[in-house]
Amino acid sequence: MVTANIQLELQPYIQSPPQTLQQMYGSACSSDTQTIASWRSKWLANIADNSKNHGPFASKGVGKLFQSWLGGTCIVAGSGPSLALNIGKLKDRPKHIKLISCLHNFHAMEDNGAEVDYYVSLDAGPITVHEVSEGGSKTPEEYWNMTASRSLIAFIGTDPELLRKWQGTVFFYNAPVPDESYMKEMAGIAHFHQYVSNGGNVLGASTYIAKAFLGAVTLVFVGADFAFSNRDKVKFHYWDSQYDASIGNTQRVVDIYGNTVKTWPSYHNFKLWFDYVSMVCPGIYINATEGGTLGAYREGNIMSILQLSLEQVFNMHAMSDKLRYRVDEPEAELVGKDVILF
Repeated sequence: MVTANIQLELQPYIQSPPQTLQQMYGSACSSDTQTIASWRSKWLANIADNSKNHGPFASKGVGKLFQSWLGGTCIVAGSGPSLALNIGKLKDRPKHIKLISCLHNFHAMEDNGAEVDYYVSLDAGPITVHEVSEGGSKTPEEYWNMTASRSLIAFIGTDPELLRKWQGTVFFYNAPVPDESYMKEMAGIAHFHQYVSNGGNVLGASTYIAKAFLGAVTLVFVGADFAFSNRDKVKFHYWDSQYDASIGNTQRVVDIYGNTVKTWPSYHNFKLWFDYVSMVCPGIYINATEGGTLGAYREGNIMSILQLSLEQVFNMHAMSDKLRYRVDEPEAELVGKDVILF
């Protein structure tokens, strides 16, 4: 397993980023028009297909999970390269912490025994069908068989092939699109209004589901790099993805340690959306990615996102477990000293 470089030191915290909230949100939405033009017909075709074969969506909506983790803590897992640092620890998380993962990670999570509570899919193309097994240790058939005991939360416009292959439970959600004509046409196909705001990416959808539908107060991000790794080799994903073969057009930004890293412009905009959400939506946001750019600026790391290791997060949530022996055996003689937490 990859281990973190203990010489890395986090940047100091800053009160707010150098951009205004309006500028951050504007950057996050800057490619909306192009995205809608490119995917509009595919979204509508998929929704029509899925409505025919899996509708009505309302009977299987994400609303079935409403406030099922009210006030709790939820880990939200992206597929960035820093996931290598802590994916092996997820299986040992305190049992009162939920885990939601982007579907891209399916093979990695299953190979590491992470026991994901919900996988989330947003993509309308076949990418997630391929990535269920890409980079994994098992055959595609073996991974698809594993889905029988797993739960998927899917956009109603997801690739129909994914839904055909998925053997377990599926919950559906709709996605708000800033285009009035699209929304009207979509409503003519399916009347389903459980919307998941997402910032244009599946980690954003996972974040909204955890907070708005499950009701979690504390969100813990892992694998949320939004940048290429600078630890071993240049890569954008935890596994050797086909999409990492060509880096293409990149820009230089700083990571949470103040180091210069490369990222794709679109993913830097995604990162700005998350930073924006952390500043306007009440809650506790913890970045346990242990790398990447979430919350990072040249001036420092914004205070609205706490930078911790996953081990620190687990210790914080399981601190009282150290006293369990005294709860179970309050009168027993102890060799050594009793644990006093603070």
